Amino acid sequence: MDVPRAAKDFPELKFLIYHSGFRGLQESLPAAADGFKSNAHVPWVSDLCAWKKKNPQVNNVYMEMGSTFALMVSASPMLAAHVLGMIIDAFGDDHLLWGTDSVWWGSPQWQIEAFRRLEMPVELTQRFGWKPLTAEVKRKVFGLNAAHVYSVDPAAKRNPMPADFVEKLRNWYRQSAAPTPSHTQYGWVRTDSLA
Repeated sequence: MDVPRAAKDFPELKFLIYHSGFRGLQESLPAAADGFKSNAHVPWVSDLCAWKKKNPQVNNVYMEMGSTFALMVSASPMLAAHVLGMIIDAFGDDHLLWGTDSVWWGSPQWQIEAFRRLEMPVELTQRFGWKPLTAEVKRKVFGLNAAHVYSVDPAAKRNPMPADFVEKLRNWYRQSAAPTPSHTQYGWVRTDSLA
C-alpha cells in the first residue's frame, strides 16, 4: 500500500513490485474456480492495478511475477491468466517482468514452458477485455522489459563465443519445420494421461 505514494514522490526511481503484490493463493482460488463470475478481485494485485488505472501518468512501477506465476499456474491457470490480463491492462505489457525464484524452486524450465503455453481464456477476454498473450508479449516479459529497466541493449554482442557443434544444433532446431521440445525433463508431466 506504500507503492502509490512512493512512486509519485520519487518519479526518478523505478519500483519493481516482486510477486506482483500477490497476497495469497487460498484467498483467490474460490474466485478462479467460479471463473471470476461473482468476484474478480485478487487481493493486492487488483488494488495496485486499480490505482495504476487511476494514475496513468505514473510510469515508474513494474510488476514482477516471481514464484507467484508458478503458484498460480500450478493451482489454477485461470487465476494466472486473470492476473496477467489485469496487470497488462493496467500497467501495459512493457511493465511486466519475468521472475521465477529458481533459487527456491530449482530449474525454472517448467515455469518457462508453462508461460509459453498459457493462453488467455476466451471467457476472460470477453468478460474483462484482457488481451491475448501473444508471442511478442511473452518475449517482452521474458526479458526485453527487464533489459529496458536495467539499461541493457539486448542486441549488443558481449564476449561472443565462436559457433560450436551445440550452436549449430540449436540453429538447425530453430529452423526446423516445427520445433517442439520433448518435455522429457524438468518435471514435465502429461496431465491428459492422469486419471
